[in-house]
Amino acid sequence: MTTTSQNGVRIGVMYDRDWAPEGLPGFAREVEALGADDLWVVEDLGWNGGVSAAAVALGATERLRVGIGITPAPLRSPALLAMELATLARVFPGRLVAGVGHGVREWMTAVGLAPRSPLALLEETITSVRALLRGERVELEGREVRLDGIRLVHPPAEVPPVVAGVVRPRSLELSGRVADGTVIAEGHGPAEVTAARELVTKGGAGAEHTMTVLAFTCVDEDPARAAEALRPHTEGQAAWLGCPADEVFTVSGRPEDAVGHIRELAAAGADTVVLRVAGAEPVRQLGSLLETLRR
Repeated sequence: MTTTSQNGVRIGVMYDRDWAPEGLPGFAREVEALGADDLWVVEDLGWNGGVSAAAVALGATERLRVGIGITPAPLRSPALLAMELATLARVFPGRLVAGVGHGVREWMTAVGLAPRSPLALLEETITSVRALLRGERVELEGREVRLDGIRLVHPPAEVPPVVAGVVRPRSLELSGRVADGTVIAEGHGPAEVTAARELVTKGGAGAEHTMTVLAFTCVDEDPARAAEALRPHTEGQAAWLGCPADEVFTVSGRPEDAVGHIRELAAAGADTVVLRVAGAEPVRQLGSLLETLRR
């Protein structure tokens, strides 16, 4: 039985970018056996390719939904991205979520792909990819994207959701206007999730617009030991978010504490909580958390 069927919030786990790609199939099978709802893979410059990682995870499992979090829009031609997603969605119907975002500006500059307008590029990419996946013929002469009558020969019968991984207010409003859902980065707590929900609603999102929240996680009967395992992650994220390290929200501590943090995020509007597990034996940690959540 999956976690969703008992608790109303999907529980996912991230295959961390620092873990070797060859470990992904076995990890995916283990978390599926534990009853997790989702596995999310990462596309970060120099680490892993998100579409290929999603294909590996989907092929290794039978039920697990796989999310790509996220493909940077500057790195991906919308036509090619739609082709790749359509292939996965046809072979594994109903099991794919495609995340798209701005990408880290410094990384996009490093490969010579920094857009003139990140907002325009993201909007044009998501809009055109969604239309192509629906089987539409796309004509677009945008600020950043040009498509001259492109149509997929094999669009998926079940169109996968395309979600935006974004942080800033204008991008959150854009997500509400053009995407099927929003992915919120690690470190954001209930207050930030509530604020994000308000911004995507302002952008035009309806009740069907999903909120996926990523969260640093360490489950340990000794909360101090869990906090220490998470320290490199929380300190690094604090620098990126521009806040003190002790304000970086985590799903951590004893199993019952971690479950409480998940429920706080769900109450704030999260439909899916994706755990980025740190410390020893991540599968064991996940199993302990899921068992406590079911109880």
